[in-house]
Amino acid sequence: MSDSTENNEFCFERLSRENIKDLDKLHTAVYGKAQPSDYFVKKYDTAYTGVEHTGYIAYNDKHQPAAFYGVIPCVVRFDEQLFLAAQSADTMTHPKYQYKGLFVKLANCTYKLCKDLRINFIFGFPNQNSLHGFLVKLSWRMTETMACYIVPVSTISIESAIRKLPFLTKMYSKYRTRVLKNYLVPQKGIENSVFKDDFGGLNRNAHYLNYKAYSDTQVIKIGDALLWVKFKNGLIVGDISCRQEDFGDMMIKVKKLAFKLGLKEIQFHTSHQTTLSDLFSARYEAISSFHVIFKNLGDPIALDRIKFTFADVDIF
Repeated sequence: MSDSTENNEFCFERLSRENIKDLDKLHTAVYGKAQPSDYFVKKYDTAYTGVEHTGYIAYNDKHQPAAFYGVIPCVVRFDEQLFLAAQSADTMTHPKYQYKGLFVKLANCTYKLCKDLRINFIFGFPNQNSLHGFLVKLSWRMTETMACYIVPVSTISIESAIRKLPFLTKMYSKYRTRVLKNYLVPQKGIENSVFKDDFGGLNRNAHYLNYKAYSDTQVIKIGDALLWVKFKNGLIVGDISCRQEDFGDMMIKVKKLAFKLGLKEIQFHTSHQTTLSDLFSARYEAISSFHVIFKNLGDPIALDRIKFTFADVDIF
């Protein structure tokens, strides 16, 4: 397939090093704010998998970006085998060009590219607005809806208040660094917890964790437990490595840490049927989280045996 194609109104070009900066323009037009200057460059640099820049941009007749759809190649480990897969990621359409069928056109171009690159399947976590399009127009299959657990810490969020008062941001940052120095460990992430439950999941080897460094995450140690976390609107936990018998005590200590940092809540998302899901659901109320959907492009595979935590979602 050619790296570009056209219709009467739009030209469709494969994402590349040369045009990736157009995603910054499109993101600003769609969301009214810019990502860090190198965000998309790093996010779509998946050369460690053998393939990269997997997506298409639609341009108008003046070669201005009108829409984009892209996936992130990755490796999934399942039944002791490694599969080249991809995560459905950014979907953006400029407000001027909505309802012109660009999402479906771009998606189909990208799926054809994925087949050519020998990607076995694509998985994604769409929001409610785009779920119908994936399931009905693009023939994806939904396997589950993940569970979200919100653990309250405080009635107020000092972190949020400080964000509204920029002159305090630097002071708070120094305070947080001082508090965390006894908890942080020099790791870029942790192994996928779903493997211990005999499920398939994202293979977080050293290459993947080096790639994932584009996102501002950290690993903290509480007792013998390791938590891969992100500090944004609370304490966001991506995944946990912890003995079951230590879980309750660990959560007490994590809540104390979050309180000391002025955070309002702790948040964790996970697939069902996992040990972490059982441990959280025994203590906290589950609410519906991300829909998990798949599009199979290769040989049949038991996709419902592939599980995720929030660390696997591209926004973590």
